[in-house]
Amino acid sequence: MTGSSDWGVLGREERVRNEHEILGPWACQSGLSRGRLVPEADHPVRTAFQRDRDRVVHSTAFRRLQYKTQVFVRHEGDHFRNRLTHTLEGAQIARTIARALRVNEDLAEAIALAHDLGHTPFGHAGERVLASLLSNDGGFDHNRQSLRVVDLLEIRDPSAPGLNLSEETREGILKHGCHWEHPVRLPSLEASRSLEAQVADASDEIAYVNHDLDDALRAGLIDFQMLMDLPLVSEVTRAVHDRFPGIADPLRRGRVVASLIDRLVTDLLGQTIKNLEEAQVRSADSVRSHPSKLVGLSPGLDRGRRELKAFLFDRFYNHPSVTQRTRQAEEVVERVFLGFSKNPEVLPDRIRKRFEDEAEKRVIADYVAGMTDRFAVAEHQKLFGSNQDPILSI
Repeated sequence: MTGSSDWGVLGREERVRNEHEILGPWACQSGLSRGRLVPEADHPVRTAFQRDRDRVVHSTAFRRLQYKTQVFVRHEGDHFRNRLTHTLEGAQIARTIARALRVNEDLAEAIALAHDLGHTPFGHAGERVLASLLSNDGGFDHNRQSLRVVDLLEIRDPSAPGLNLSEETREGILKHGCHWEHPVRLPSLEASRSLEAQVADASDEIAYVNHDLDDALRAGLIDFQMLMDLPLVSEVTRAVHDRFPGIADPLRRGRVVASLIDRLVTDLLGQTIKNLEEAQVRSADSVRSHPSKLVGLSPGLDRGRRELKAFLFDRFYNHPSVTQRTRQAEEVVERVFLGFSKNPEVLPDRIRKRFEDEAEKRVIADYVAGMTDRFAVAEHQKLFGSNQDPILSI
């Protein structure tokens, strides 16, 4: 199947040729992919990275993100972000940046969509608990767990493990993490990762800092007056007021957050192009061999981003009403994990069967990490005989 005529289907081969013509020399081209753990025949229409993206979106783990906490748990409001909406916002920013930098949009999007598949219920609260409980058994990290999800826990085809993603997407998912045994060969990590992986990381950071700011303002835990000591935010806020005199919430909140994202993305594009020119990279391999990241903000804007992030940690993530819920969520995850460890007979048969091949703690961690917030609460109620939702009881 080819796209040889104006009325023909745009096939994979033509897409590969288009990449060669459009993308920068530093980009990862799907036609030059390092392949998959188990070789597969090419698809007639989709490139390797488009298939990766589609496999992630159609996975069970991806759907579960809808019911996993970003900051606010499910009952606190329908308009606060969850782990899925965070992922989608980050992926959209990644596509914008990738297109402007002439790197592979499909690869950047696939990495961005997959990066949180291994996240636990209740966000980082659950992750901290599992990291502590497994501290003597390899530890736990959601990035490494995301790779475990796509390489082992998601099953799409009996002839290959996991989702059988391309080496480039797997490399992008494996940002850092613990050192527990992995079921298949790990992707090779060099001095740096691909530009597409770096774009996905930067997009994730821009997305979560800004949408967490939006959620904190929406919840009333902070207000604009508190933000005026942050030069970046105050500058953007004044510009919004100058353009829209008398603007009121929620329009002001929306315009400020949108303007902040635009400001950070625009700066990142300019600084990254400067970095690429100075580094004189001429291939995807030269990006990987470069000793430092090439995708990033200018020093001034990066300082503003770090100031905003520190402010959110101080005034939002550590706000008493948030930390109270966090402690309760941590207790749920810890008790569920320990409950299964002490009474493994209550686990589903398919989970217990995996004890034949892997350590019990790791298998239980896989099961708990894959839970949604509400499923974790339901399991807590079943294990400990309570009909009261421990999160709603705060």
